[in-house]
Amino acid sequence: MSIQNKAMLITYADSLGSHMGELADILDQHLEGVISGVHLLPFYPSSGDRGFAPMDYTKVDPELGSWEDVRRISQKFYMMYDFMINHISQQSEYFQDFLEKKDESEYADLFIRYKDFWPGGEPTDADVDLIYKRKPRAPYVEVTFKDGTKEKVWCTFDEQQIDLDVTTETTRRFIRDNLNFLAEQGASVIRLDAFAYANKKIGTNCFFVEPDIWEMLKYAADLTEAKGVEVLPEIHEHYSIQLKIAEQGYYVYDFALPMLVLHALYSGQTNRLAHWLNICPRKQFTTLDTHDGIGVVDVKDLMTDEEAEMTRESLYSKGANVKKIYSSEAYNNLDIYQINCTYYSALGNNDQAYLLARAIQCFAPGIPQIYYVGLLAGENDIDLLERTKEGRNINRHYYSKEEVAQEVQRPVVQKLFDLLRFRNTSAAFDGEIAVEEAGDHLLHITWTNGGTAARLEANLKTHEFTISETQDGAAWSTVF
Repeated sequence: MSIQNKAMLITYADSLGSHMGELADILDQHLEGVISGVHLLPFYPSSGDRGFAPMDYTKVDPELGSWEDVRRISQKFYMMYDFMINHISQQSEYFQDFLEKKDESEYADLFIRYKDFWPGGEPTDADVDLIYKRKPRAPYVEVTFKDGTKEKVWCTFDEQQIDLDVTTETTRRFIRDNLNFLAEQGASVIRLDAFAYANKKIGTNCFFVEPDIWEMLKYAADLTEAKGVEVLPEIHEHYSIQLKIAEQGYYVYDFALPMLVLHALYSGQTNRLAHWLNICPRKQFTTLDTHDGIGVVDVKDLMTDEEAEMTRESLYSKGANVKKIYSSEAYNNLDIYQINCTYYSALGNNDQAYLLARAIQCFAPGIPQIYYVGLLAGENDIDLLERTKEGRNINRHYYSKEEVAQEVQRPVVQKLFDLLRFRNTSAAFDGEIAVEEAGDHLLHITWTNGGTAARLEANLKTHEFTISETQDGAAWSTVF
């Protein structure tokens, strides 16, 4: 099924119901017309990071379901699957074979061995300082081979996630085979997770290394395009990177929108948000919330440092049940540039403010992606957070089928569903956008397509808003 300009759900296979069979039931029973696509977060056998340390892309974790379950969902919804282009599980057959056979392993060239990458086998202090890294030291894990020898291999993230050497023929074959396989399993989009980390090069920060990264993106895109599938590179960094990728015709993420919307709703100011809506890519997927935290680094230079700091501090002061410690090392936070909080709680569990945030997302350029907790206007899950001491779990509540049936009855959720149905059915959103700062705290966004126009009139201070649609002269409006 091809990509549709309609809302997409982001969910784990076991977060709406305990497995994909129950997820499919929930989609059928409660979400018909509300969402048209599903980003099914990693459902492969994995050794860590909630599926993002994949062991085998050709298999479905039996605790989550089967390929038959995946196909059942893909028959009704356009689908997005993840491919971790930067790494593979330490427990995968590939890495385990490497540990056993070392140089004789057919998979030895999949991995980046320090002894081969760095002159002399080790980076200098200057090399380490230059790397865009997720650890306070050089990115490696030391492994022990069957013969008792030890080596350092490149490891950007968790020790279960071993980086791939995307320059070798062995790895290119691995990428080709797995992208082709996933493209044949009902995917409409394949998300290239941790994409900017994939290319490493001495003398660079090893993050979005040009021109190498462009060749890598084209290689992946050419493979999937041949099967009618798009790629979506996942990158959290300066917004200018998204603009550069969009200029090449690829889909991108709007990761700047979450903080810009929070800033607008906290301050009542329209200027920063309006500016971004005017210049942001049109071929993109928008987010307010994801399985990770609320990104901060993505709005650098779209707000002043003072405005970004105000937004962060307002989140902690106005948000519900959120503390700075939840985004710290004490709760295993990997990225200091993300804040762990649900979007509903970031807005103080305030229904009116939350609905306006979603209305802005629906009227922003791009296809709206709604994370499952956000779809149910979920509050911070402090119990899960404290039980696991994992900061990101504050936004990863597990909903049973019975709990979903209750949550969808809440007025805020019903109104959100109505909003998404409107976004999915109005022809206006296939047209052109006009953004107007209409006075103090007032923002107007209008989409026009032929004889159909959809308009959002919002007061960012009071959070009151009106949505109206005109079709060939006939108009209606709804006040929220």
